[in-house]
Amino acid sequence: MIKILLFGKDGQLGKAFQKHFASLNVNLLSNTQIQYVGRAQCDLSDDASIDELLSQFQPHLIINAAAYTAVDKAETESELAFAINAKAPERMALYAANNNATFLHYSTDYVFDGEKYGFYLEGDMRNPLGVYGKSKASGEEAVVRAFAAGTGGQYAIFRTSWVYGDGGNFIRTILRLAKERAELGIIHDQYGVPTSADWLAKMSLNLALSGQLELKKFPSGIYHAVPSGETSWHGLACLAVQSALDAGVELKAKPAAIRPILAVDYPLPAPRPMNSRMETAKLRHALVMSLGDSSDSYNDQTINSLFPRWDLLVQKYVAELAAKNLI
Repeated sequence: MIKILLFGKDGQLGKAFQKHFASLNVNLLSNTQIQYVGRAQCDLSDDASIDELLSQFQPHLIINAAAYTAVDKAETESELAFAINAKAPERMALYAANNNATFLHYSTDYVFDGEKYGFYLEGDMRNPLGVYGKSKASGEEAVVRAFAAGTGGQYAIFRTSWVYGDGGNFIRTILRLAKERAELGIIHDQYGVPTSADWLAKMSLNLALSGQLELKKFPSGIYHAVPSGETSWHGLACLAVQSALDAGVELKAKPAAIRPILAVDYPLPAPRPMNSRMETAKLRHALVMSLGDSSDSYNDQTINSLFPRWDLLVQKYVAELAAKNLI
């Protein structure tokens, strides 16, 4: 029996994991025990609460989809941000490293300052600009330290960006505003990759679990986890609005009425990285190896399905929102 413990069940990523497990064949789940944990079940700012849950459930796989993500609020709530984003994952990592468990943790492009030209590599220097990024960078370092000092287990830290799924996010905000206003102004000089929570959850499990829900071995470390391509916030807004129009949704704002503006003209309490583009070659290689075939031809056949283009995923997401009358 494999026991899976997921933190952050009420967030976009946590909901994506639940949706994925719910879609599996019931026979596959017969030898699996999954516990979904939210704020009501465990206070992530309390080490004792985390330790007690871990010792009681004794998971083989820990998925930490929980995080303090209020980027601007973190500037005045640094203690809480560090408790949830750094201390909590450290407790989870210490348990995994000393109980031969697998730990999946999620980090962010905000650990970088965004000043690099091109795509960030996993080994590039962290230089977070605000409290949120600093707390996530501290969490990464704590997880790595815990496993370095531990006796076993394995871990993956997935750095991702611009996540959207079942919950509040940039895309849904833009679509709401497009219904209310005829014109929008969106930042066009910050670059990154929109990431589907559904894709991120499935990709994570492809690395960690076999099709029979058995734990797989993989190289522990940090992985950049985003779909293919790149865009700006302005580019994402235009595509989201056009996708909604294509799905028959009536909007006041059309893509041509979405004005590109500079980040300096839209000041926020917390600084954002201007460049959040991340290279995913390391994760691509690890996934292909975990699937059991390292040949070049197999790479070519699977890479597009493993890492679809960001725009195709956004179009699918918006179409699903429209079909559910959520726009």
